[in-house]
Amino acid sequence: MNKDKANNRPNRWPLIWKKTWPFVAAVATLFSIWQIASLFLPSFILPGVPVGLRRVAKNFIDPNYLQGLELSLIRLIVGYPIACFIGALLGLLAGISRRFAVYLRSMIAILQSIPPITWVPFLVLLIGFGNTPIIIVITIASFFPMALSVMNATEGVNRTHLEIARVFGANKREILRRVYLPEALPSVVTGAQVSFGNAWRSLIASEMVGGVSSGLGFTISYAGDVADMPQVLASIVIIGGIAMLLDHIVLEKIKRKILHWRYIGGGEQ
Repeated sequence: MNKDKANNRPNRWPLIWKKTWPFVAAVATLFSIWQIASLFLPSFILPGVPVGLRRVAKNFIDPNYLQGLELSLIRLIVGYPIACFIGALLGLLAGISRRFAVYLRSMIAILQSIPPITWVPFLVLLIGFGNTPIIIVITIASFFPMALSVMNATEGVNRTHLEIARVFGANKREILRRVYLPEALPSVVTGAQVSFGNAWRSLIASEMVGGVSSGLGFTISYAGDVADMPQVLASIVIIGGIAMLLDHIVLEKIKRKILHWRYIGGGEQ
């Protein structure tokens, strides 16, 4: 019986390869460009791929480097969910109030034109050095994509569904929970993915200029100051690798779990 089940079980390797080969090709392309460029430049300016990868491996057994990596992830884990929650909440509220929607969209139009990193000097002078200015910058950077994504989704809610809800006597809270939230859910997930990119970039940038003495951004900034090119390149590889891991694996799995009905039967890959 068990042997029959094993024989009938679909072979997953072709599907896994189909999903992963574009990433493998992208990584191979970037490493090839790096290695070819290193052949034309002095090694102290651009060391080759093997030197950079050896430094990556060395970093992962260095307690100081791992402590900095942990602090960076903690700052991200605090700031990013706060932005997603506030952005989704305000975006949904904009769906039930036209005036609030106009107000919120105007506020976002003004504030999102300011690069998040420019808030760092102001926040450092206001509340001092440390984790708080960096977390606030992460929250600012990742708030706008989430809020705009949810606002746009609420504007596209099916009017028939709204009218039916009102006919059955639903109040604003019930309309928000039973009509706007289910229809805006895919946009909430999409907004969260877009917001993650902003949060990650702002984390690294603010650690480079935010006056902290730990974290991925500080490490790459310090390595640049002392002309430690292997560490600069290794940090770039680690920053890109972690971002890809979190975005394409962790967030993608969460998206497929929340929106499982969109992927039933392989309707969307």
